[in-house]
Amino acid sequence: MKILILNLTRFGDLIQTQPVISGFAAAGCRVGLLCLDNFSSAAALLRGVEWVAAFPGSRLLAALDRDWREAVHGFADIRREVADVFGPDLIVNLTPSLPARLLARSLALDLGPGSVRGFGVDEHGFNADTSSWSAFLQLASGNRGASPFNVVDLFRRAAGLRHEDASPDLRLPGSDTEDEESGLLAEAEALLSEALPDGAELSGWLGVQLGASEERRRWPVSRFVEAARLFALQEGLVPVLLGTEAEAALGQRFLAEYDGPAVNLMGRTSLPLLGAVLTRLDLLLTNDTGTMHLAAGLGTPVAAVFLATAQPFDTGPYREGSLCFEPDLDCHPCAFGAACPNDHRCRWAVRAEAVHGFVAGTATGEARDNAGTRAWRSVRGADGLMDFVSLSGHASCDRTRWIALQRRYYRRLFDGEPLEGVEEAHGLSPERAERLRGILGEARELLFLLERQAEVLAAHPMQAMKNKFLATWQRLRGVLEADPDLEVVGLLWGFESQAQGDRLDSIVALAGRYRSLMEALLRALQ
Repeated sequence: MKILILNLTRFGDLIQTQPVISGFAAAGCRVGLLCLDNFSSAAALLRGVEWVAAFPGSRLLAALDRDWREAVHGFADIRREVADVFGPDLIVNLTPSLPARLLARSLALDLGPGSVRGFGVDEHGFNADTSSWSAFLQLASGNRGASPFNVVDLFRRAAGLRHEDASPDLRLPGSDTEDEESGLLAEAEALLSEALPDGAELSGWLGVQLGASEERRRWPVSRFVEAARLFALQEGLVPVLLGTEAEAALGQRFLAEYDGPAVNLMGRTSLPLLGAVLTRLDLLLTNDTGTMHLAAGLGTPVAAVFLATAQPFDTGPYREGSLCFEPDLDCHPCAFGAACPNDHRCRWAVRAEAVHGFVAGTATGEARDNAGTRAWRSVRGADGLMDFVSLSGHASCDRTRWIALQRRYYRRLFDGEPLEGVEEAHGLSPERAERLRGILGEARELLFLLERQAEVLAAHPMQAMKNKFLATWQRLRGVLEADPDLEVVGLLWGFESQAQGDRLDSIVALAGRYRSLMEALLRALQ
């Protein structure tokens, strides 16, 4: 079977597609990939991909501005290339944007029903996600503080994969070069050696990724400098600055503050060469970036700092044993699009001494230097999904307990498994448990009322009953979405119930599933 995977987003998301590719390849499928042309060079790092097509997103957008007919012809060329050269049997779309959905539907027009997984559109142009996992993936991207699942596992489940191989292992740069001295690995070795200052003593390399997608998600340069000094003093690691040319100013600030030998490769590496450099590092110290995901896929140890809207449970590195750090503040992670009322103090909460201590294995949750820091190590959970264990004494806090509770029940809901018989002590504070019980109890009663109203409406489709049904539906959404812990469930209910259209029997069945979720959570919170 030939599978074509669509991933038309950022570099990091493309790298995080590897476990999906691994799963299909392990099942004996031949895998093709359609990605943005500016990231197509990174596709060479993906293991198990047989064929790659580059989608000229920016060129087609520019063509739309000049003449929409030119853009249509360009789109048709891509469709013909996919059909004639690769000829997929199944389209797996991991990008929820409308253009990607339309592209997936167009590519699957001649493949028959059920030939799109993940994100699609129906014959009327409305969203048609193929599972609850797909819908949750889209909604969690805007509500990441509430998501208990790593985005890679959401990719896998949206693609229809469950127990197949989930290896994150990327293809080693230059591994297929017969003469390694002329390959990327040799080039990376030479680049590091040539840039090392004369007379510098070297015990190993510390990669330093200073940039991030947003300023507020960037650990301050001075913190990186402090951490680099500790790794240099105690482990003998020489910092290697990584990043794009646009981030070069951060590198100059680092070098101005750092008082030891350092290598500056910012703006000097292609994506494949960056991968080769990463394989030569002893550790990557980074923000939540595409470089972090690339390092994890290549097996390079990672220590990553997550700030503002970023948190490890969502976008942490998909590699067991990775270390992640975040501020121990009640406001973290913050909401998307919200102004910070605390002057972004989370950026300074994580201390360099804490990061070094946990990486070196010398820190404990009680150590003074760890104040203000949550530290986590990634592990594979019993459910087969990526999880985290606390290194800093935060396993019993409300946030961690609630993430575990959501994970336990949402996975069963999305996989269609029974929700009964999995209760265990919730460990939440009495105040939080009581608040959640009140909201869940009200939601359960509203769902029961909705089911009864739908049954009456099916038998007697009167406008008055329709108005009551819609009012109950809206009230249910409002109750759930008003609570930060349950907002994503309210959004998911609204999304999935609207997708049923006027099929009352399907809405009743969906309401029954959600009522079972409310009842299961209530039992767990008793």
